[in-house]
Amino acid sequence: MPITVRARALFAGALAPFLLCAADPTVVAQQRALVRAQASAKAAERRAADLDAQAKAMGKAAERSQADQVAAAAAIQAAEARIEAAKGRVALIDRLRAIQRARLAERQGPVVRLTAALQTMARRPAALALVQPGSVDDLIHVRALLGSTLPVIRERTAGLRAEVARADALRRRADAAVADLRHDREQLAIRRTALARLEAVQRQQQQGLVDGAMVQQDRVLAMGEKAHDIAQLIETLGEQSDVRDRLTNLSGPILRPNVPGRVATAPDTLMQEGVSAAPPYRLPVIGRLVSGMGEIGDSGVRARGITLATARAAQVVAPAAGRIAYAGPFRGYAGIVIIDHNDGWATLVTGLRVAAIRPGLSVLQGSPLGTADGADPRVGVELRHSGTPIDIVPLLAR
Repeated sequence: MPITVRARALFAGALAPFLLCAADPTVVAQQRALVRAQASAKAAERRAADLDAQAKAMGKAAERSQADQVAAAAAIQAAEARIEAAKGRVALIDRLRAIQRARLAERQGPVVRLTAALQTMARRPAALALVQPGSVDDLIHVRALLGSTLPVIRERTAGLRAEVARADALRRRADAAVADLRHDREQLAIRRTALARLEAVQRQQQQGLVDGAMVQQDRVLAMGEKAHDIAQLIETLGEQSDVRDRLTNLSGPILRPNVPGRVATAPDTLMQEGVSAAPPYRLPVIGRLVSGMGEIGDSGVRARGITLATARAAQVVAPAAGRIAYAGPFRGYAGIVIIDHNDGWATLVTGLRVAAIRPGLSVLQGSPLGTADGADPRVGVELRHSGTPIDIVPLLAR
């Protein structure tokens, strides 16, 4: 093959146009998930800061103890939200680096082929041009071809250097994201230890109320054994709550007085907002929605609430203030909590390990209920009014 044709063939492959990758759908999805996770983390951090300030402003010891637990649980959820955001950032950067490596290899290809072509021509002895027919004309053509392609070569190598610089920047971002993730996990461990200490202090302070609480818990667990399903259990507990409310409204001292520090007064209605203008209802856990109200599940049953996928051992809190009506295992559920909000409102939370929660205890919005159960936890939440399932989305938007 004459050198002109061979050189042109080599250069044709070496100078093929570089095609940028189209928008990667995985990157787009990860970017959107990261934006949501970062927004959730910021909201959780603001909530934790507000609750911590409120707890510090409390005067009474009993109120301060409960508010401290709410603030500690909020700090844990803020740390969990930051971890989810950091994990999303790491995943996104890993994907970008994979795309970058592929693009870098694609940009390097033409330069490598061009270098090989130049080396091939450089190894050809110049003396052959004097003895081979047409060799001088070939060299003139090659020189002209090189002169026209050198600007393109400079442009390609400049682009290659830019890609290398971007790859280095991505590597530094990946290292920073991993460091942030490690720091957030350390902070989560610290927050969990702080909450465990607060719960231990509260248990010690309430030691004198254990006997009465155990009687209440045994009575509620007995109801759970008789109930055929959760709906019947909630209905039974609701009837008990209605009886208690009617007796409370009768004239005269019908009920025994509350033991100081045992049960705080719940809001009159679920819609009542607190001093800090907190929403009347909130999600009990940081997580991702996997099924909504009314959706038909694998078993063919229509969902009466929502289900959230969350991290292992994620902190679960009370969606609204009220009184613990039931806490413990039930049928096929590892752990459930039913909160009576008064006036016929009740919340069911499923899929958690119950810790330091007993029937009869009062909770504030955000009070810790326990942690998510299982290696791949799913936490369910149902809101009912007089036994009827209620969509919680309008309440969350308030």
